[in-house]
Amino acid sequence: METKELLKKVRQLELRTRGLVNQVFSGEYHSVFKGRGMAFSEVREYQFGDDVRTIDWNVTARFDHPFVKVFEEERELTVMLLVDMSRSQFFGSQAQLKRDIAAELSAILAFSAMKNNDKVGLILFSDQIERFIPPRKGRSHALRLVRELISFEPKRPGTSLRTALEYLNRVLKKRSIVFVISDFMDSGYETALRIAGKRHDLIGIVLLDPRERELPRVGLITFRDAETGAQRWVDTSNATVSAAYRAYQRSMELSRRSMFIKSKLDGIEIRLDQPYMKPLIDFFRLRERRW
Repeated sequence: METKELLKKVRQLELRTRGLVNQVFSGEYHSVFKGRGMAFSEVREYQFGDDVRTIDWNVTARFDHPFVKVFEEERELTVMLLVDMSRSQFFGSQAQLKRDIAAELSAILAFSAMKNNDKVGLILFSDQIERFIPPRKGRSHALRLVRELISFEPKRPGTSLRTALEYLNRVLKKRSIVFVISDFMDSGYETALRIAGKRHDLIGIVLLDPRERELPRVGLITFRDAETGAQRWVDTSNATVSAAYRAYQRSMELSRRSMFIKSKLDGIEIRLDQPYMKPLIDFFRLRERRW
């Protein structure tokens, strides 16, 4: 992609997503992610009703009457975007590919973090780590992440969520907000997911295309696996075949949801045939009420 065309796409995506951040999403983000903890602010004279555990004994001894420590919420957070760049993300039966939706969602989250003066970083992965950009603040950094998401071409076609999560656990020592954006069409990542869920506030954003949930009735066609290259003839008009495919996809969906619950991972399901802002906002409002 030429530089001029890339910059145009970055600018268009910034304008589109920044409007959503300013109008709709920023309040939900700020309400839910309130900060890591409490940081010392100042001391003041003791008042009736203050918790005696907050008394600063050194200052109290110096002035011969009680003073207490005052704490404020430590607002700054670190947000990490873990984005699947495998070949399955280049699929889309609707107006946009999964990869396009992943880029827009990542931009919304990056600009929300920027607006709240939080750090944001990016890990792009396939069946290996394709790119790691450490968390930083500022608009120029957020735009760099958007440029990467739009222009990046992965070296490998496969998916390994386990590899991505294990890498996250190694490079990110401080507890962070982690958004995993993927179709989660993978297996063998349960242990890594559970460990990451204990260390970080983990949120899975699951991209669902309706054509992957139910076969179209178009007769005998060839299906090709985008990640492995394997091909298979399938009679989509056969009711037994269609029912078996639906049952398989349903079992995979239920298995993923169960895994999320066991790993204490919150999940947001984004259907590519429906606007993504409603499930995103609904999730954050539900989480705000829960907290």
